[in-house]
Amino acid sequence: MRVAIVNIGLILTGDWRDPFAGGDTVICEDGIIISVGTAPVSAIESADIVIDADGTTLIPGLIDSHVHITFGDYTPRQQTVGYLESYIHGGTTTAISASEVHVPGRPRDPDGVKALAIAARKCFENYRPGGMTVHAGSVILEPGLTESDFADLRRQGVWLAKAGFGAVSSAFDYVPLVSAARASGMITTVHTGGSSIPGSGAVTAEHLLAMNPHVSFHVNGGPTAMRDADFERLVCESDIALQICTAGNLRTALLTAALATRHNAFDRLIVATDTPTGSGIMPLGMLYTVSHLASLGHVPPEHAIAAATGSNARIYGLNSGYIRPGRIADLVLIDAPDGGSQQNGLDAIRNGDIAAIGAVIARGEPQFVGRSRNSPATTRTVQVANCRVPRFAVAAQRPR
Repeated sequence: MRVAIVNIGLILTGDWRDPFAGGDTVICEDGIIISVGTAPVSAIESADIVIDADGTTLIPGLIDSHVHITFGDYTPRQQTVGYLESYIHGGTTTAISASEVHVPGRPRDPDGVKALAIAARKCFENYRPGGMTVHAGSVILEPGLTESDFADLRRQGVWLAKAGFGAVSSAFDYVPLVSAARASGMITTVHTGGSSIPGSGAVTAEHLLAMNPHVSFHVNGGPTAMRDADFERLVCESDIALQICTAGNLRTALLTAALATRHNAFDRLIVATDTPTGSGIMPLGMLYTVSHLASLGHVPPEHAIAAATGSNARIYGLNSGYIRPGRIADLVLIDAPDGGSQQNGLDAIRNGDIAAIGAVIARGEPQFVGRSRNSPATTRTVQVANCRVPRFAVAAQRPR
């Protein structure tokens, strides 16, 4: 299936170092972006679906790199059904598991945590709630896991490992486990800050520097932050990715962004929500944090969007997150909210507003066009100009 998006006002690439692409048209085919910028009339006319962006801004689909997946589109923490599909209406097209720690009665032995991660991974291999891509199955690091265990997990497709909820006496006990998981080719992540749920403990910069994971989860606190001095140590003494989360400490999120900018480490800054947690579910969480960075932290909005898209993709090795030929066609049209003070999506974000969402395309398939059920209405009118695929007709509706 070929989808063409035309009359785009601005195209953001997802790369903070080169954030804008020229032109006003993007074409994708069979879930992959094939053209960015301009396209001949024949290429547009041959599309199965043509979406008129009406001057709105096109960004990559948001990648939430900290979602507490369990099984299916259900969170026992909040007793909520359909939250992932709801996140699609917040512009999030990819969710990455922060471990299935909220599964009731979760196992704590090596065989059990392996089984939990493998089952979660396999449950989402062919299941896309609301069109979302879910990278589930993050093994919770527990004492007793061996190199052969990690090799077995990799053979079963599990590529994420999480430290912070294991039965350890000190966070330093995670050092050999993180090292073994990294050696097996896994992306390693670590709970950062004060304890959150029973079984977790405080993790500081001293612990993180000893562990050397790929990602410091909710570096700004989940929800309790480290001491301020720890942030500069992480930025200056490591190459660990710095994940700031909506369900964390806003002040230290802005501190992290300022330090990353000052020390030329913005490549390592990524955005996530850390939900569902005691803070609830947040369908617009990614957009809130992007807006906070831009309006309060004075981060250019295109850079903040890149931290929520392309930077996540680069650190996690995903083929999404960028608007470039050959990348997965996860695309979102944003705009200034109707009735607001700004004229376009980027200015609205800079102003502290939540961007309005006019369409979400996930893996080349429109999930809705016209109006998100969660965001404000767009100022402009995004609509389907042509549709030859009957099963996507419902996506073309524009509720008001």
